[in-house]
Amino acid sequence: MNRNLALNLARATEAAALSAAQWLGKGKKNDADGAAVEAMRKLFDTVDVNGIVVIGEGEMDEAPMLYIGEEVGTKVPGSDEIDIAVDPLDGTTSIANGMNNSIAVLAAAPRGCLLHAPDIYMDKIACGPGAKGCIDLEDTTENNIKRVAKALNKNIEEITVSVLKRERHDKLVEEIRKTGARIKMVSDGDILTAIETCFEDSGVDMIMGIGGAPEGVIAAAALKCLGGDFQGKLVPSDEEQMERCKSFHNDLEKIYHIDDLVKGNDVIFSATGVSFGEILQGVKFLKDNKATTETLVTRLPSGTVRFIKSIHNLNTKPEYAK
Repeated sequence: MNRNLALNLARATEAAALSAAQWLGKGKKNDADGAAVEAMRKLFDTVDVNGIVVIGEGEMDEAPMLYIGEEVGTKVPGSDEIDIAVDPLDGTTSIANGMNNSIAVLAAAPRGCLLHAPDIYMDKIACGPGAKGCIDLEDTTENNIKRVAKALNKNIEEITVSVLKRERHDKLVEEIRKTGARIKMVSDGDILTAIETCFEDSGVDMIMGIGGAPEGVIAAAALKCLGGDFQGKLVPSDEEQMERCKSFHNDLEKIYHIDDLVKGNDVIFSATGVSFGEILQGVKFLKDNKATTETLVTRLPSGTVRFIKSIHNLNTKPEYAK
């Protein structure tokens, strides 16, 4: 893919973040999500790619914008043919309640390189570069924590595992506590938490537990660019979801490793903070109708990690980019 594409994709997450941030704390998560989706979709119409959304807001008959299978980009001759995975607002509950760690996020790779994951659950485990190769979704919680601690040259008591605060994780939380490891509970948005494992000052060493499969693929793209590791297994909850997986040609018995979820070494990942978090600052609205954003952009094969701080003049931006 054209290396300059990364900046244009960053503009897409910025547009989504600017639109969603206007709904911070207003208790209307669907309105916030809708604003982010619309802004991102319209921004895509200006980008010179021939893109297909492989992870989006649902099927064509379920979501009017950024549905799975939708073609995006200008599609001019010679444009990169890419797959795009999007979550215009990861952390809808957080933004509705005025809480931290909501982001606008996307990943892109050449056609056929991103796993087409249906909107079901995925059992996940991830870590940063220092413990790459040490995680095994089929092994016990205790053994995984021990291996990561050894790789990071830490005592188990110094390891922090991030877990979504859900009743389904009660047993997992008990297992982690028995090892002596620390737990960071998060209420929403496990993409950003997975990324935190790649930044030592975040204090997060691992993520474990069940979350959304689409978010798992996007997180895997980020971790691949950042040198981390990720494994996941699809967890359908009923017969309908099992059939949905089959229609996507997914293997329900397979442990998907990071190179299964994101094939090759040509990947772009972009995330813009909507509300404030451990890694990214949220959108700030300033006087004179201006706003600031902070965006994390990374790509392979270079592995360069960029934090882009931008000041936006909302008077001169197109409506969709506000």
